[in-house]
Amino acid sequence: MTKRMSKEEKRVTELVRRRMKESRSTDLLGFEVESVHKGRAIFRLDVRPSHKQIHGVVHGGILAALADTTAAIAAYTAVPRGTEIVTVELKINFFRPVWKAQLRAEGKVVRRGKTVGYVECEVTDENGRAIAKASSTCLVLRGAEAKGR
Repeated sequence: MTKRMSKEEKRVTELVRRRMKESRSTDLLGFEVESVHKGRAIFRLDVRPSHKQIHGVVHGGILAALADTTAAIAAYTAVPRGTEIVTVELKINFFRPVWKAQLRAEGKVVRRGKTVGYVECEVTDENGRAIAKASSTCLVLRGAEAKGR
């Protein structure tokens, strides 16, 4: 069941969509922003032949990049403006191979401290089947630490 977005959530979702178009990697990989909420982000990926490894299934690195990107955006929604986030650890479990699918990644902030955040991301297919689950530890950078990043 999809929750209706508030005006602020719609504004933030559009902002993230614009920013993601500036990211060459997310553009190259074909990630799409579905919605962004406080402490939560949802991205989509329509599997393309270029996402597959030599055995014809989606490469685990593509799924990891999708989970990492989604988790990072969820983390950004939980920190003050002007703060930067950098992933310091990403762990992912793969549950089933993917040949052809419309994938949905949902990142949720589990814990945000002053300097470290913890985010989980579930990747499912169009039928709601679990494809992968990732956990991400993010470092929160402020002020001079965040400059030039």
